[in-house]
Amino acid sequence: MKIGMSHGAGGGVMQGLISEIILGNLKNKRVNGGVGLEDLDDGATIPFDDYEIVISTDSHTVDPIFFPGGDIGTISIAGTVNDVSVMGAKPLAIANAMVISEGFSGEDFEKIIKSMDKVCRETGVAIITGDTKVMEHDKLDKIIISTTGIGIVKKGEVKRDSGLKMGDKIILTGSVGDHGISLMSYREGFGFETDLKSDVAPVWDMVEAALKVGGVNAMKDPTRGGIANALNELASKSGVGMLIEEEKIPLKDAVVAASEMLGIDPYEVANEGKVIMGVEADKADEILAAIKNTKYGKDAQIIGEVTDHAHVIIETLLGGKRILEAPIADPVPRVC
Repeated sequence: MKIGMSHGAGGGVMQGLISEIILGNLKNKRVNGGVGLEDLDDGATIPFDDYEIVISTDSHTVDPIFFPGGDIGTISIAGTVNDVSVMGAKPLAIANAMVISEGFSGEDFEKIIKSMDKVCRETGVAIITGDTKVMEHDKLDKIIISTTGIGIVKKGEVKRDSGLKMGDKIILTGSVGDHGISLMSYREGFGFETDLKSDVAPVWDMVEAALKVGGVNAMKDPTRGGIANALNELASKSGVGMLIEEEKIPLKDAVVAASEMLGIDPYEVANEGKVIMGVEADKADEILAAIKNTKYGKDAQIIGEVTDHAHVIIETLLGGKRILEAPIADPVPRVC
């Protein structure tokens, strides 16, 4: 087997690589009974006294490194903060490693660092340790940033992908497809730059608002593979199905237009500032109101509910029903 771009795109092909080669060859994947690598949640945990330390790590190879709505610095911090947040943990600190191509612009590098600092200040997170390497320009394309996030949550309050319960309502905190479609349109020169921009943003405020209300059973940020992948992961790990109302899924007109032109399903495209939550039905309206009152949650919607179906089923805009499958791979590579 040779590794291809689809092996890093967040769909079924990547899951196969992880299961067969990575998990199959690692023996120690869990610490003190916490959430471990083989659980394939957005992060892992290390139990410590009455708390659990949440850790998540990610590498960023975005192309282009500057895009409408953000840059690789923005996404490197927001993406990792978000993975910690959807585990139910307050993000505290970031470890940062960068590999830079020889000849990379110092001015661009400073812009990236300032973007990282901006997201850190917004979320109250500190970059506390790091590493920097430089490689020959013919061996590396521009810059790669790897970030590891650390957060903390009380023991027993970690949010797991497997936490959905029958009757839970599904909340989506905003419009989908903005990040992947805007990057694809921008880098391919399709002329959507003025209408579309990435949704890259930290989600902790929305998560914190929901947690204060209570009744949140599971959360996931729909990055690679989009909401199609995230909804299927939540349902599969929880052993349940979902019924989703397509008319309730927020979609910008510009995303719909660009998706049709590019031949891409916006449900399968990465988002970088949204959360999917499974919440108790009697708390759903209160949680939704709390999310809508945050900076990034104004377009949040209840889009469906947890059922005993064996699949994630969508009630379409035309009144029919179809199964929403998990994608084989994200159709837009190198967007996160």
